[in-house]
This record gives sequence, C-alpha cells and structure tokens, in this order.
Amino acid sequence: MTHVFISPHPDDIALSCGGLVASLRELGQSVTILTVYSGDSGESDGADHQRRALGFGTKANHPLTEAFRRTNIGADYSVSADPAKSPPWLADADRLEITQQRANTSARQFWQRAAWTRSANITNVETDARPIADSIGGQGSLARIDYKAADTAAMRRIEDERYAYFAEASVIFLDLADAASRGYEGDGELLGAPRDDDPAPFDLLRSEIVRLEPQMVYFPLAIGGHVDHQLCRDVGVSLLGEGRRWVMPGPGFVGALSFYEDFPYAWWSEGDSARADAVALDLPTGVNVEAQYSDISDVLARKAAGIRVYASQLPRLFESDQSMLDDLYGFHARVALAGGVNGYAERYWATVKP
Repeated sequence: MTHVFISPHPDDIALSCGGLVASLRELGQSVTILTVYSGDSGESDGADHQRRALGFGTKANHPLTEAFRRTNIGADYSVSADPAKSPPWLADADRLEITQQRANTSARQFWQRAAWTRSANITNVETDARPIADSIGGQGSLARIDYKAADTAAMRRIEDERYAYFAEASVIFLDLADAASRGYEGDGELLGAPRDDDPAPFDLLRSEIVRLEPQMVYFPLAIGGHVDHQLCRDVGVSLLGEGRRWVMPGPGFVGALSFYEDFPYAWWSEGDSARADAVALDLPTGVNVEAQYSDISDVLARKAAGIRVYASQLPRLFESDQSMLDDLYGFHARVALAGGVNGYAERYWATVKP
C-alpha cells in the first residue's frame, strides 16, 4: 500500500506524522514525502520533465534497506592479470572490463528514472568510481556538499533527504518558494490569510499525487495558520470536491484523503486540538471528517530521533532537546487520552461520506 504525505516545508512530516510513518514502514508499506515549499526563489528549480524523471517515490523505492553488505562476501576465485594463472573457464581481466562497461550502460539506463544514480560493479571490489551498492545511501546524490556555503533552503533540503533515508521513505521536492521568499513578512502576514495573488499550487500538487498513485494521501490541517500550510490544506479540500475522472480513470479522493494535525502548533494552541474549530474545514457538500487515532507508543522514541535530524530548525521551534521531548510526549499523551488510546497517539481526520 502506498502512502503520500504532503509536507509544506522540510520537517513538517517528521514533526506531525513521524509516528505513523515509522509504523507504516514497520508494516512494509511504502511512504513518499512530497515537500512543496522547499525552495527560496520565485521559480521551481526543477522543470516538469525533470520532476517526472526524478524521484518517482514509491515506484523507485528500492532498495529501502540494506539486506547485507556485499563487501563482507569474498569472491570464490580471484581474477589474475595473467590469464595463464586462471582456470580456462574464468574470464580474464580484459573481458571483465568489457562486461563492466556494458553493465554501466545498463545501470545508467535503469537509474535515469530514479532520484539517484549508481555505477554497476560486477567484481565486488569497491573503488571511488564504482562503490558497492549496499554501502551507500538509498537516495540522493553522491556529490560532496559544502555545508558552509549551503544556504538555509539548501540545508533544509539536505535534512529532509536525511530524514527520508532515516525513515526508509522517498522524498520529492517541488522546490516552490516558501512564504518568506514570496514577500510575506512578520508573523502577522506569515500566520494570516493568503494573498489574493498567491494561489494554492493545485495543478502541480494534483499532478504529482496522481502520478504516484497512492492509496492514502495526507494533508496538513494548518493548525497555527501558517500561510504555506493553509495553501496545502486548500489543495486537499479542493481535491475532495472533484468527481471521479473516468477518462484514464482518475482517483476519487474521499475516503483516501486525511488531514494531519500540525505539531508543534497544535500543542501550542489553547485547549484540546480535538475541538470543533481545529477541523473547521470548508468541505464539499456530502463530505465529513472523523477522527482516527494511530497508536505510536512503540515508535515515539523513533519519531523524536527523526525530528532531531532537522538540527537547523530545533532551536527555532524548541528551547532545547528536552523541551522538544516534553512537548512531544505531552501532546501525544493528550491526544491518546482524547481517543481512548493507552500511551501515545497521533490523530488524523479521515474524510468520509455520511
């Protein structure tokens, strides 16, 4: 089963949905994070055709984990540069090199559809040019990163990619400029209503979601009122108003779309986040939401570890690591109490037809 989580910014899924993501991966289900506002300019860094060639998410989600390291397995026979010293049935070095070149060509043709590339290695001897597949990360570029020169947006994308690797998920960056880069200033504007000339990215998000073919998709509720969260939420609400498209045929989103509570903003808001105004969505006629609870007691520590991946954001959100843990455990204990769950829980507002 495929799950797509819509993340307004890098870190939102780790903060709000990290428990459910961990639980889904333990069940062997596929998870893709679609990070929307991950850029710092007015234009997306990736053209449409580039996004279609990169990060197919769950369709390029292998290998998610390392079953074993092939560097620990020795060759049955060593290859000698002198063919006379090798058995007649064993390929000589020149023939192995020809096979290596052909394997590289095949590898490039295969990995061009994914968000990362790998060179083939038929000898199991690791070199800089030909790393062993099981000894490198599952996603992202192998290029070295100049952390001192990286700007805030680049660093946040790096952290998002690290979290995807940590969570054994896929991540796709849409690289739209965040609200601050679009001219919103101060909390009054960032936490206010979206401007009339700043529409929600409906067409782009719908195209990406449909392409990933998820069985479940999760949007933010926009508790806290950040303008980027509101715009993403509005896309989710608009999708619910679509009828099923039978041309291809297209998906129907009612029943397959849920809204998640934005942490830590839901914790900072007054009262219980289960109150009615927390889910006062402008839903289409005939669509309601109901609370569903995910017991994350066994994976809460893993959720905390995932949040720590976003080191650049922790000082802005929390005074200290202990403060983050206090807020995390306090909020999810309160949610569990509201849902009658023993321990800790995340709450999702699932769409239903009455």
